Amino acid sequence: MSRRDESAIGAARPPAAEAGDPFADTAVIAAPAGRRFFGHPAGLATLFFTEMWERLSFYGMRAFLIFFLVDQVAHGGLGLDDRTAAAIYGLYVGATYIACLPGGWIGDRLLGGPRAVLLGGIVIALGHLLLGVAPSGAVFFLGLLVIVIGTGLLKPNASAIVAQLYPEGGARLDAAFTIYYIGINLGATLGPLAAGTIAERYGWPAGFMTASIGMAVGVLQYLWSRRLLGDAGRNPMSPASDVALTTGPARTTWRAASIGSLILLALVVLFWSGRVRASPLSLQALSTVAIVAIAVLYFAYLLLAAGLTRAERLRVLAVVVLFIGSVLFWAGYEQTGSSLNLFAERYTDRHLWGWIVPASWFQSLNPIYIIVFGSVFSGLWVQLARRNLDPSAPVKFILGLLGMSAGFIVMAAAAQRVAAGHLVGMGWLTVTYLLHTWGELALSPVGMSAVSKLVPPRFVSQSLGVWFVSLSLGNLLAGRMAGEIGAGNLAAMPGQFMHIVWFGAICAAGVALALPLMRRWMAGVT
Repeated sequence: MSRRDESAIGAARPPAAEAGDPFADTAVIAAPAGRRFFGHPAGLATLFFTEMWERLSFYGMRAFLIFFLVDQVAHGGLGLDDRTAAAIYGLYVGATYIACLPGGWIGDRLLGGPRAVLLGGIVIALGHLLLGVAPSGAVFFLGLLVIVIGTGLLKPNASAIVAQLYPEGGARLDAAFTIYYIGINLGATLGPLAAGTIAERYGWPAGFMTASIGMAVGVLQYLWSRRLLGDAGRNPMSPASDVALTTGPARTTWRAASIGSLILLALVVLFWSGRVRASPLSLQALSTVAIVAIAVLYFAYLLLAAGLTRAERLRVLAVVVLFIGSVLFWAGYEQTGSSLNLFAERYTDRHLWGWIVPASWFQSLNPIYIIVFGSVFSGLWVQLARRNLDPSAPVKFILGLLGMSAGFIVMAAAAQRVAAGHLVGMGWLTVTYLLHTWGELALSPVGMSAVSKLVPPRFVSQSLGVWFVSLSLGNLLAGRMAGEIGAGNLAAMPGQFMHIVWFGAICAAGVALALPLMRRWMAGVT
């Protein structure tokens, strides 16, 4: 996934003024006064740098993960075929986003945001450390699982605290997320340049250790500066209303968390002991079915059992359409770290002035483009809105899907040259990532914003977590697709990229046909 609106996950519900729970604190959490960070509460700096270091570690390791998986055992890799490696890659990245759902719940209901962020950062650093010292494949996969757990704790709760620094909401909150977004992209830019280069020059363990050190630095700065957060997110929230608890979570909440932890531990023990065996490909298929079931059950709950009004249910239906569009967009877009990454390594002429550009560096193009063009797109929407021409969220989704498809038209043309026996220049991937980033900037921030507007306030945090399920499902599908784009049949590669073009275009057409219904369902929400 890219950096897009990761910043908005957990963009919290506004604190309510009244308490319907005897254990709730009716006081609105105030943002701490005093020192400022670009005119904002100083606590924003704490979260800015925490997320910057976390993204540096995440995207730094992700930039070379597929290379490690397919590299020969004699060179320190796992020696896997492309299909299995792509499945593992998709499972890992997809799991980091699905983990935001229980991670956000733990922060909301058990630990409070600041403690969840701290615990998540420590766990992530330990996970990367395991990857760096892993004596076997089993320990390596355990390290990936540990990173998944830590990411699920840190990401949604850090973003939720940003929102809680601004109980008044409004334009200042939007500006704060813009600054926070810069931190995400700064880390995502530096990660592949640092960890990717070290991994390719000094070996894979050195790259993993670089990611671990990066997250450890983030944890240390968080410990040093977390006092600047004040009371924002400190206490868990009441499940019955949008207010903070003062007496701690109920026993039933702790019991649910304990049961979930025991189930996870039991699964780890079963796989570790060999009592349960499953290939990455079968796990990929099973996970896809499970995640689809999670999404279906959650939306069914909102529509049938959450006590919503008719207008609220119609808005949820609009979210369902956007959710499907998001899944299909990320299924194509997230070829970035798998099939497109391998394309950079194997089929791209990376010689530049007598030097070979590391393949992992291409992973920094997207965040660089986001930093350059993010404000351009933001300003464009503002200018169009002043003229009453701002496209609706579904129209922006259509533009995003078409941008993704356009990128793969470029890749299909590049693949034709590869199939003819030529290496291609670096410009092909450079243009592809540019088109994908433009599509992302049209679709992704708009999707998160639309969810926060369309669902009732008491379900915003959960629904944003479920929105990350669309990224998880998209990554799983991306891994499945990437496994088919391998070195075994170069002649088929142009057609495989064109398949992605067509499903993106067909999905865009489907959203376009649904526009009249979407306008009625959204009932004025833009």
